[in-house]
Amino acid sequence: MNNTKKIKSALISVFHKDGLAPIVQKLDEQGVTIYSTGGTQKFINDLGVNVIPVEEVTDYPSILGGRVKTLHPKVFGGILNRQDNDSDIAEMDQYAIPQLDLVIVDLYPFEKTVASGAPEQDIIEKIDIGGISLIRAAAKNFKDTLCVSSMEDYEEVLNMLKEGNGEISLEDRRRFAAKSFNISSNYDTAIFNYFNSDHGIASLKISEMQGQVLRYGENPHQKGYFFGDFDAMFDKLHGKELSYNNLLDVDAAVNLMAEFKGEAPTFAILKHNNACGIAQRESVKQAYIDALAGDPVSAFGGILISNTSIDEATAEEIHKLFCEVVIAPSYSEAALEILKGKKNRILLIQKEVELPGTLTRTCLNGALVQDRDIITDSAENLSHATNNKPSESELEDLLFASKICKHTKSNTIVLAKGKQLCASGTGQTSRVDALRQAIEKANSFDFDLNGAVMASDAFFPFPDCVEIADKAGITSVIQPGGSIKDQLSIDYCNQHNMAMVFTGTRHFKH
Repeated sequence: MNNTKKIKSALISVFHKDGLAPIVQKLDEQGVTIYSTGGTQKFINDLGVNVIPVEEVTDYPSILGGRVKTLHPKVFGGILNRQDNDSDIAEMDQYAIPQLDLVIVDLYPFEKTVASGAPEQDIIEKIDIGGISLIRAAAKNFKDTLCVSSMEDYEEVLNMLKEGNGEISLEDRRRFAAKSFNISSNYDTAIFNYFNSDHGIASLKISEMQGQVLRYGENPHQKGYFFGDFDAMFDKLHGKELSYNNLLDVDAAVNLMAEFKGEAPTFAILKHNNACGIAQRESVKQAYIDALAGDPVSAFGGILISNTSIDEATAEEIHKLFCEVVIAPSYSEAALEILKGKKNRILLIQKEVELPGTLTRTCLNGALVQDRDIITDSAENLSHATNNKPSESELEDLLFASKICKHTKSNTIVLAKGKQLCASGTGQTSRVDALRQAIEKANSFDFDLNGAVMASDAFFPFPDCVEIADKAGITSVIQPGGSIKDQLSIDYCNQHNMAMVFTGTRHFKH
């Protein structure tokens, strides 16, 4: 059975005309009758190609400032008729409806208009009515009609017309129908999300037009995909393709380093979404060296990120370590030369891009959505719970530790000293276990915890944590507070000359 269809007529009405001319010229060369409207009609005429205005078919002009042009039975009948249906064929003849085998239509740039900050009236005018209707009609009737809904597909369509001499297979028509419904569903999602920006309607609509197949998911036996515009956030300069786990670690690294934007040179090393080393110093080289000292064992195969440009001296140190990914706002030429010495090492330049305001994850048979945790603990928001107040250097360390704590898996305890991560206890079922893990780890790498500070992502229900911290040499604590037994921890601190501040904000991370 021959499922190919010869293109004999086409309706073309597009907003974006880049790349359209070769298709129009090829259709004209193949003897295709072309119908069009408005600006597209003029564009085709200017190419010296004969075109029939849609108004001649409908016997009705474009009205309401162009809001209504193609919404007419003679247009939609030409698209939706079933060419193997005798009744449809008879009605086409009865009402003099022209057959439309090819529909090339795109949509007004609604998302770009919203992103531009345009006034609402301009945004509303970019809600396409005729275009979306034509796309849906042509895609629905893919058995008889080819629907082309994006300029991204013009080159492929031109090749199909050339190779098939104007004949298009059913397989290709169905494939283009899927592309068209992808376009239309994304468009409707963008419009709904604009009108529901305050989430007054408890409905979740997510649409990502860009995606890539990953080598595998979290493990080799799982399929994996990434949906999003990675290139909008990063320039990839070197290395292998990022894996599912790489992307999760990069996400964690970017979120952590956002806390230190505009501050002194800060360098972090992450493994399995948690910082295993981070330090802030006067030079990026020293920040890297001291971050690595936080846990040189875990750093192997880690993700590295800097809040400032990586220079040659820093690159020489990094090159001694096997690492998967390096992220920075820029690199010196000499640094790139060194870091490219490992062919698989992924080098990324992070661009200035605003992260989404909401976070979404699958849960049970649905999804959980929440606001991003945008609160960063600051000195102005602290309340001093104890008689002893932290010194200026301790206060700086407390805020430094709190930023790390916010981006570490719960339950967590973070120990820091001199703006360097000494150790953290991550993802423990008990806060006491997290603290003991952090102390043991810090001791194993020869950190002197005398005068160090401790940060906790949630309150202490009992005084056991401050007692264990005190005995390890820790002198100052930052935590949210809010336990009905806060006073027990406060009393212990007062009795042992420890300082403790409350943030009033919990930072669970699961």
